[in-house]
Amino acid sequence: MDMDWKGKTVLLGVSGGIAAYKAVEIASRMRKAGAEVHVILTRAAQEFVTELTFREISGNPVNTGMWEKVTHWNVEHIALARMADLVLVAPATANLIAKLAVGMADDMLTTTILATHAPIFLAPAMNSNMFRNPVTQKNIKDLQDRGMEIIPPSSGHLACGADGVGRLPEPVEILSRVEGYFCKAGALQGKKILVTAGGTIAPIDPVRFIGNRSSGKMGYAVAEAAAKRGADAVLVSGVSALPDPVGVRTIRVETTEEMLRAVLEEFPDSDAVIKAAAVADYRVKQVAGQKIKKSEGDWSIELVRNPDILHTLGQQKTHQVLVGFAAETQNLMEYAKRKLEKKNLDFIVANDVTAPGAGFQGETNIARMIFRDGKVEEYPLMQKTELAAAILDHVERLLGAGME
Repeated sequence: MDMDWKGKTVLLGVSGGIAAYKAVEIASRMRKAGAEVHVILTRAAQEFVTELTFREISGNPVNTGMWEKVTHWNVEHIALARMADLVLVAPATANLIAKLAVGMADDMLTTTILATHAPIFLAPAMNSNMFRNPVTQKNIKDLQDRGMEIIPPSSGHLACGADGVGRLPEPVEILSRVEGYFCKAGALQGKKILVTAGGTIAPIDPVRFIGNRSSGKMGYAVAEAAAKRGADAVLVSGVSALPDPVGVRTIRVETTEEMLRAVLEEFPDSDAVIKAAAVADYRVKQVAGQKIKKSEGDWSIELVRNPDILHTLGQQKTHQVLVGFAAETQNLMEYAKRKLEKKNLDFIVANDVTAPGAGFQGETNIARMIFRDGKVEEYPLMQKTELAAAILDHVERLLGAGME
């Protein structure tokens, strides 16, 4: 979590599920980032986590009931409801969701939520059958229709011993969604940002393919950073082991042709496209329907050109800001400038993938940004998340210039 939360007041509600232990880390991360954190524990939550723990973590008194001794003359649930910039409930049990859906106010948490005008985020966590139950699904939909944000549960091994959907996402994932709300006042609010990432493959037969070393980390960082700035972020991802970025609509593809179709579907109403994918430039002319058996001697494969996605976008663009990448092993500036001009880009991010710290698989990158007016900016060794932020700074600037 890299956002500065100073000046933000967050009300953290914790209801009674085994995942309540994760709420301790959520509170800790928010406070370390500078937020003022106030916690409400339901009676059931206190069976899993203690008031003392959250008091020490948050640095504030913890609210556990409606009938506690009065320490000041503010009506407590109204005071909390008014001071909150955002309400986060994690975990949100099926019981709590049901009570909120019908407007019940029978404890401190439900009463405060009913009284607040702050945005409300719910992170459901429960048994898979409970989550899939039509009643729970209807309750969730009703709350969404009323404007509450639902952070979907993840899948995996559950405390009940079953495997399936219903796990509370990790704290960092939950807080990334909350960051996205706080960032919506940024320059990318209302903008659709289309990002491509990862490598595409060229199948040879049902078990073999031609590919490259792209991990997708750079493009994924850009997409997630765009979502955090309030954008409608869409990621078209080639082959990558990375999970879908939080807050990003992700479309998975494998081949260059599949990526082209997906990108062209999203392109017309996009405001900017950052094409970080490492696509396969060639494909096998005749893909075998069955696994090719090994034989004596050499084996030749005939390749044909794949469509050039970036060139296609450059020819079709109307209002879009178009950003490309040039991952080279030699003649970096020459090749990057040629690509910038030929493909009608607004700017290009060029990097020498043979340089230490700038390869496909790592967490860092070294880059130069080259613009249409000839300006060049150099970025030394930095985290890919930092470079993603720099790229989006320039996208924001160009989008702003286009609105003047």
